[in-house]
Amino acid sequence: MNKLLEQKPEISRKDIEDMIQKKKEKIGAGYLTDQGALFLIASDLGVSLSEPLKVEMGLKDLYVGAKEITLETRVMNVYPARQFSRKDGTQFLLRNMTVYDGDSRAKVKLWDEKANLPGIENLKPGDLVKIIKAYVKSDMKGNPIINVGSGSTVEPNNMQSKIPNLDAITDNVSNVKENQQNLVVSGILDGNIRTTEFTNFKGEPSKALQLRLKGNDGTIIRAVLWNKDENSVPKVVSSGAKARLIGVNTKMGQMGLELHGDEGTVLEIEGAKEIEPMAVRILSDTKSESGSRLLVATSQDKKLVNIVDASSITSDLHAGDVIELLPSKIYGNSVTIEQSSSVKKIDDQKIPTLSDVRTKIRDVKPSDGIYCIEAIILKAPQKREVQTKTGESILLSETFVEDDTGQIWLKGWRVQARLLEQFTQGEIISVTGVTAKPGLEGRTEMFLTAYSVVTKKN
Repeated sequence: MNKLLEQKPEISRKDIEDMIQKKKEKIGAGYLTDQGALFLIASDLGVSLSEPLKVEMGLKDLYVGAKEITLETRVMNVYPARQFSRKDGTQFLLRNMTVYDGDSRAKVKLWDEKANLPGIENLKPGDLVKIIKAYVKSDMKGNPIINVGSGSTVEPNNMQSKIPNLDAITDNVSNVKENQQNLVVSGILDGNIRTTEFTNFKGEPSKALQLRLKGNDGTIIRAVLWNKDENSVPKVVSSGAKARLIGVNTKMGQMGLELHGDEGTVLEIEGAKEIEPMAVRILSDTKSESGSRLLVATSQDKKLVNIVDASSITSDLHAGDVIELLPSKIYGNSVTIEQSSSVKKIDDQKIPTLSDVRTKIRDVKPSDGIYCIEAIILKAPQKREVQTKTGESILLSETFVEDDTGQIWLKGWRVQARLLEQFTQGEIISVTGVTAKPGLEGRTEMFLTAYSVVTKKN
């Protein structure tokens, strides 16, 4: 518009605006943008607009082959920049982003020096940006991908916008469906957060962060964030904390619908606080398959916790000892001790003993809590092989026990199945570090964990 006014000063801005409307009416609805009409009007007036057309569009209007496009969007997530090699051996940088507006979501690729634009790493989910002079290519599935190359840029946009903020596009995990992409999902953390390590299809060591979210209707969905670990999680996460995953897809897994993310996925957790020293009494100790020391302990308020000590800081301590520790991480009832943690033995008679924290069988409820029980074996433990949906054959051992308030099944899978093989009918056992879950026909059953210790009492 300014270029045309410079070359045709005898025409007012309002005259040109009227021409634009008439041109669009003449051509017909759905064919011209204001910018396109302006180019045709300039041609009618004998004026050449040498600069390329800068098309402003929404994400829903993207098409493969579009060039010089300008978009106003909000950031969903920003990935780390990575270095790759071309066929000729030269190196190049690439950074991916996901953006959204009121209608759609799209991937953005930032090439070479654009991968490290000033401030790009400081962009947060929900930030408003303007993508300028970008071009559109397709991905492997034919979907349009916005590309930011040498003639393009991304700028923060501090203007007011009608694009919804992040809260407005956040959906509860109860509402997710199969084959959805680039979701923002909220829920309540259900259980502990853990990192698993494995070898990927390239033979490289990899890791994944796993957690579960509970929805408003009680639906529980497993989430797997590939190439992320516990470094992306606050050091203290309270049990039942609110959480949000930004940039995840839905996928059917072995146990039903799952959420899958990657290193670009943002995990937000509410309710985190600074780590404070805690005093606990050790109730039992065992070792994991990797050699880490696993403890079950109780605090003064009879809250039971699982403690993993991968650095053998507690090697000189035993069941019954009271310790004061400053852990490195706390996730609900799971406590992690690392080399940077501090542990010292103290004398505090206020901390309950094992007999003080045992639960009667009638009071055992399905939950993520930790239980300690004392019961007599009514049915000798039996072992059998169980085949999973994937065809894997795993060991299950189960026994039926009771105390003076009721009976319950006690079961152990895989390695934990061996914990029961030494016991027989009529023996009284003390079991620390078990969980309770709904079993067959909805009845509550108890399950041994890696922290469990079973000892004979008579």
